[in-house]
Amino acid sequence: MQIVVATHNAHKVAELQSILEQLVPGIHLLTYGGPAPVEDGDTFEANALIKARAAAAHTGLPSIADDSGVSVDALDGAPGIDSAHYSGQRDDTANLQLVLAELGDESNRAAHFTCAAALVDPLDGAGAPFEHVALGVWPGTIALEAAGIGGFGYDPIFIPEGLEVTSAEISADEKNAISHRGRAFTALAEALRERYGKPDS
Repeated sequence: MQIVVATHNAHKVAELQSILEQLVPGIHLLTYGGPAPVEDGDTFEANALIKARAAAAHTGLPSIADDSGVSVDALDGAPGIDSAHYSGQRDDTANLQLVLAELGDESNRAAHFTCAAALVDPLDGAGAPFEHVALGVWPGTIALEAAGIGGFGYDPIFIPEGLEVTSAEISADEKNAISHRGRAFTALAEALRERYGKPDS
């Protein structure tokens, strides 16, 4: 089963392959090399669909995409859907340093990651593409300073609920099992299995 991943982020493709190959045997994710659409949705779900629709239209193949970000309670939910370019640029270090600076010594450091995972199949056969979106939420807190070299994005400052280290300090397998992206794509895997069946069955 070949599915296009609507992202140019190699870290994300590798993470999704690791998550989905255990849930949907035989799945092979293809990197998307087409133009990036304008992500002008006002929710994670809307932006995930925008990306998946663009990849499906460009390639003619079933495509998946996600839109995710961290929302900090004391910052009124920011960065939220602006997480990828919160500092005005697509720079992970600049983005997380801005969050730390804005929080300062704020005692309420509650936060959560959200991931919307979308599947768009342009070959529905019923005259309209098949679309499905699943949501995953990962609660935690923002650390006082960055720690760890794993993961990407805001992982070095996000301490998952129930842990005392950041998500950049845990293994990739552990992160995939509990993260917002892992939860969203685990839910999306059900739709993949129902729609395409197990390739080895």
